[in-house]
Amino acid sequence: MIKVENLSYSFPQKNLYNNISFTLEEGQHCAFIGTNGSGKSTLIDIIMDPEKYMFDGKLEIDPNCRIGYVRQFQEIDKTKEITVFEYLAEDFIKLQNEITAICTEMETSSDIETLLEKYQEALDAFDAINGDDYENMIDKKLNLIELIKSKDLMISELSGGEFKLIQVIKSMLTNPDLLIMDEPDVFLDFTNLNALKNLINSHKGTTLIITHNRYLLNHYFNKIIHLENMEIQEFDGGYVEYNFSLLQTKIELQELAAADTEEIERNDEIIDRLRELASENAEQFRGKTLRARVKFQERLEKRRIKAPFVEIKEPNIIFVTANEIEEKTALKVTDYNLAFDEVLLEDVNFEIKSTDKVALVGSNGTGKTTLFQEIFKNNNPSIEIDKDTKIGYLSQLQGQTLNYSNTIAEEFFDLGFKTYDDIKEYLAGYNFDEELLNQKIGTLSGGEKNLIQLAKLCEVGADLLLLDEPTSHLDTYSQIALEKAIKNYKGAILMVSHDYYTIANCMDYVLLIEDKKIRKININHFKDIIYANHFNKDYLKIEQKKKSVETNIELALRDNNFILAKELSEQLEKLVKLL
Repeated sequence: MIKVENLSYSFPQKNLYNNISFTLEEGQHCAFIGTNGSGKSTLIDIIMDPEKYMFDGKLEIDPNCRIGYVRQFQEIDKTKEITVFEYLAEDFIKLQNEITAICTEMETSSDIETLLEKYQEALDAFDAINGDDYENMIDKKLNLIELIKSKDLMISELSGGEFKLIQVIKSMLTNPDLLIMDEPDVFLDFTNLNALKNLINSHKGTTLIITHNRYLLNHYFNKIIHLENMEIQEFDGGYVEYNFSLLQTKIELQELAAADTEEIERNDEIIDRLRELASENAEQFRGKTLRARVKFQERLEKRRIKAPFVEIKEPNIIFVTANEIEEKTALKVTDYNLAFDEVLLEDVNFEIKSTDKVALVGSNGTGKTTLFQEIFKNNNPSIEIDKDTKIGYLSQLQGQTLNYSNTIAEEFFDLGFKTYDDIKEYLAGYNFDEELLNQKIGTLSGGEKNLIQLAKLCEVGADLLLLDEPTSHLDTYSQIALEKAIKNYKGAILMVSHDYYTIANCMDYVLLIEDKKIRKININHFKDIIYANHFNKDYLKIEQKKKSVETNIELALRDNNFILAKELSEQLEKLVKLL
């Protein structure tokens, strides 16, 4: 269906691909993964509109392939008065109107032959997307995600998560052969994430989906395309198996690399000794021996194992407090109410101690982000923040905390950095190369923008962190680094998230929004509620064991203990089979 051969592409500040090749065949459900800023969305753009981009190599797409596409960022004009049904039916209604207009024109035109040709083309296009049945198809899809009640609502009345699902439905209605989606899961609550999974599973054609969502990755795909360090790796199988394969490869490569390093170091010593002897004694054979050794060393260096897919750096996220943390109430909310056209929250009461790590969980559109913003602004009489507590804020609306017209370097000069070299050194820990520092923040990927927000938070320090969907857009390596930073942080955290894993791994308890109220539940109760709806009863226990074994393998590799790493790998293989 798609064939890419030796494709190379560069931005002015960055090389993205170097002779990458892959194929996508009919019926495959493919996850497209890679670190933030590696060029996944750009590659999708090239596939969608190859004429717009100057790239080297070949891109072949079946000429009869119909493509459905869900963009990463897509806002409908909120001033446009259109219902959910009208939005979904746009393509069908447009063709119907075209057919009607041609029929009307034929009543008075003398050029019947040309109009008949146009009429037949429009009919064929309508039939190709099963136009006669479009109202029934829309109803079926809306029923599948339990949004049939929203059919006659205005688009502007939907939550962000609901609108994303409607976008997915619209891309599927024309029965595309290939469905491409760029991070369709971002900001979806637990219910809507399951609805997305059901929609994807209902599509019988080929899918290519950029996602960092561990729930979708673990439960849906049968092919992985991994873009990293300008190279592509293909894997026929699921994500869990792919990760296991990567770890096995890492053990093998690191063992070989260690042996190579020993041999290179040994050879360096021989070369140094030969140079000493050659300078002391100019006999011809010593010069030949030295040159032979140098060539041998060059061959060793050339064949040294390079592992772009297993040497992926996690960003160095370290949250620090602004003050010495004392046991006290950092935040208190009393009789808080929130209403727009309707009441979202009423009589809300909770407090957060200075070391609590708390997740605020609720369906899309229940007022979580608005509550966060009011806490950050601290101008509501129902919200009391300890006077000595400094607040840090990460917004899901990234433009609230970032100046998109700034370059990365300018953003950190504004933060108080004195020199360019200081900025370069600091951001290297977040995997931003020097060539990116003069790039406008507005041109960065969603994940890169979130990393910039995190880098700013870590630099200035805060005693209470308000994190609104912090894992959104982040690649899985950055998500894991964020989890480590949360666990090690000494202050308080209030986090809005729909990420099962981060909540279960890092939070002390959950504030759950239900029926316009907020109630406190412990983390084990949260796991029972969430995992019972999505996984079998043993899934979480196996997943946690798997993570523990993976961590121990990494520790063994750090010590070059390859025997232990291989023993642990055998344990891991048994757990992977259970998943």
